[in-house]
Amino acid sequence: MKIVVPGGSGQVGAVLARSFAPAGHEVVVLSRSGKAPPGARGVAWDGRTAGPWAVELDGADVVINLAGRSVDCRYGEVNRREIMDSRVDSTHAVGEAIAEASAPPGTWLQMSTATIYAHRFDAPNDERTGILGGDEPDAPDTWRFSIDVARAWERAALDAPLPSRTRLVLLRSAMVMSPDRGGVFDTLLRLVRLRLGGAAAGGRQYLSWVHQEDFTRAIGWLVEHEDVTGAVNLASPHPLPHRDFMRTLREAWGTRVGLPATRPMLELGALLLRTETELVLKSRRVTPGVLTEGGFAFEHPTWPAAARDLVRAWRAGTA
Repeated sequence: MKIVVPGGSGQVGAVLARSFAPAGHEVVVLSRSGKAPPGARGVAWDGRTAGPWAVELDGADVVINLAGRSVDCRYGEVNRREIMDSRVDSTHAVGEAIAEASAPPGTWLQMSTATIYAHRFDAPNDERTGILGGDEPDAPDTWRFSIDVARAWERAALDAPLPSRTRLVLLRSAMVMSPDRGGVFDTLLRLVRLRLGGAAAGGRQYLSWVHQEDFTRAIGWLVEHEDVTGAVNLASPHPLPHRDFMRTLREAWGTRVGLPATRPMLELGALLLRTETELVLKSRRVTPGVLTEGGFAFEHPTWPAAARDLVRAWRAGTA
């Protein structure tokens, strides 16, 4: 297959490239710099408007749009505008290129986020019964902004004038855990290595995650199952509270010490690191209803085994 990945120059794009390229698929990454991870061919684009890059989508089999500015920042006015515009504008551009292609791709997998669901503890959010966020009475303004971004991101794809042969799947992805340096797992493991990986604000909030191998296998499953459309949760079937998640990661690394952090400590730390506490404090209890009901079998469904596998891979990468 020819797989085009707009915005694929980061961690998730690298995960996809090293999974699909060795299998013989052609992976083309659209990035502002024109650079691509190993195994992929890079093509420059501006992420906003149709241009010469659009020819890559004509005749492609699959488009996986990951484009969007990182949310690991403070949600000031400028950053909010860039976070929103980078997602909506790039999605409009991809939709326009697909609509104008003489041989449009059969599958458009559009990245979204599990953050779109409500902050809750009482029950998991699957695609059928899950509650979308934004109406929680005690949610901070920054949390509501994230919901607005997620809704606008999905709406930009749903509003695209797609040809009848192109189906759209919205990837409501949890955090993708890979041993890559600079990724979310690397960041969490660094806290553990510094003996700071304790419970955050009590640690009752749920954390949803997916192992890199299950992420790429789920992408392949979605490509093969042409009857699947709409929102799909890409997450392990077993989310767990933050305190349990971090305790398990400490055990996988081989340390018992993990200093906890209160909410005021987290707010101060987020300010110093120029990020937001939402990434830690919001309860993301998300489960993969479409995948499990469709018969998809996770290779890393539980965190203890997944954490040990990722720690081994991380250590091998430093050898």
